[in-house]
Amino acid sequence: MNNCMLCPRKCGADRTTSRGFCGAGNKTIVARASLHKWEEPCISYKNGAGTVFFSGCNIHCCFCQNNKISNKLFGKEISVRELADIFLSLQEKGADNIDLVTPTHFVPNIITALDIVKHKLIIPVVYNCGGYESCKTIDLLDGYIDIYLPDIKYFSSDISQKYSNAPDYFEVSSTAVRAMIKQIGSLQYNSEGGLIKGTIIRHLVLPSHRHDSMKIIEWIAGNTSSDDVLVSIMNQYTPFDFISDEHIELKRHVTKMEYNSVVNYAAELGIKGFTQQKSSASEEYVPDFNLIGI
Repeated sequence: MNNCMLCPRKCGADRTTSRGFCGAGNKTIVARASLHKWEEPCISYKNGAGTVFFSGCNIHCCFCQNNKISNKLFGKEISVRELADIFLSLQEKGADNIDLVTPTHFVPNIITALDIVKHKLIIPVVYNCGGYESCKTIDLLDGYIDIYLPDIKYFSSDISQKYSNAPDYFEVSSTAVRAMIKQIGSLQYNSEGGLIKGTIIRHLVLPSHRHDSMKIIEWIAGNTSSDDVLVSIMNQYTPFDFISDEHIELKRHVTKMEYNSVVNYAAELGIKGFTQQKSSASEEYVPDFNLIGI
C-alpha cells in the first residue's frame, strides 16, 4: 500500500505513512461484524449474512446511508489475524456467508486474512462493493470470492460527478461488473436456496433520477444473462439531515411512481431479481455501528 492503486482513483498514496482518497491508512478498520438478516433473500436465507463493515470508502457518495463509517471513518483498527478470527467467529455463529461490505481499500489485508482461515471456511465469501472497482483488483480476488454484490449507481457522468466526484463511474463500474461475471460464472445455489456462487447487481433508485435508473436497467438487460446475474432494485433511499442544500433534489424520498416505473421497466426487459418494500426507506434499517463483534 505504499503507492496505492487498488481502486480507480489511483491516488498513489503511501498508506503506510498517510491516508488515501478512501480515508484509510494500511491498517484494517472495521465498524461492525455481525449477522445481518436484511440482505437479498438468497444472501440472508437462514441465519443472516455474516457482515463485516469496513470503514472508509473510495466513492464518498454525498447521500451515503453509512456516512458514519464511509466518510467519517468511525471504526476500530484491527490486525489481519483479528480479521481472520472474525471470519471464523461469524461462521461459528451460523452465518450464511462472509459478507465483506465496502472492502476495496483493504483487499491486500483481506486476502491475507482469508489465506489464514480458508481451509476452515465452508461458507461463501461475498464481495459487497460500490461498483467503482479496478479490474486489476478484481483479478487479485480470483479464487477468494464466491459471490460478487456490486452496485451500479449511475449511468450519467454528470450525475456521478455531482454526487460522487467520479465522472467515469459508469464506464468503470460496467467494465468491473463484466470482469466479475466472467471470473465467477453462472449462478449456483445450495439445497436451501442460498446463493453459493454468482453475481447480484444492486441499483438504488434516487429521487428525480428514474430515467438514469432505466438506462442502467437497459445496459444490464443488453449485456448480461439471467443465468449469470440477478438484479436488486432498491427502494431504501433515505434523505438524511447531512445532505447539503446544494443537492435539494435528494432531500426527499423516492416516490411510488418513480420506483415502480423502474421496476416495471426491468420486468418488461426480462430482468430477474429482487425489489424492496417502501418501508425499507427508513433510518431503522441502517446498522448501528457500535463495534459489535470486533
